[in-house]
Amino acid sequence: MRRSATNTTSKATVFYDGACPLCRAEIGLYREAPEADALEFVDLSDPGATLPDALNRDDALARFHVRTRDGRLVSGVTAFAELWAQLPRWRGLARIARWPIVRTLLELAYRIFLKLRPGIVWLFVRLTGPRAR
Repeated sequence: MRRSATNTTSKATVFYDGACPLCRAEIGLYREAPEADALEFVDLSDPGATLPDALNRDDALARFHVRTRDGRLVSGVTAFAELWAQLPRWRGLARIARWPIVRTLLELAYRIFLKLRPGIVWLFVRLTGPRAR
């Protein structure tokens, strides 16, 4: 895995687990959205993926991360809000997700989801069939 020392970029960078069928499906939605070219998508399952210095592969795979245009590295619900803010049809959700009480509740739900993720991914694959693999 290569490292990037760059602190700022012209695009926000989304780090995702391309080996996870659920993650791939979700990222596919974002990639198809208008203005998705404002984002750079980094598939962490690619051995040549470049990570910022402040992020190791295990941490990157354990939680959703986004490097903002100004170089900040954010994770969890804050990362989702950063991603959504870049996409016109998702900006309203980004604004709501940034409200302190909503952010706190969504982060709690996200942490629970992470613990249940293996089972949820298994169910997702069973329900969607071979196309998600």
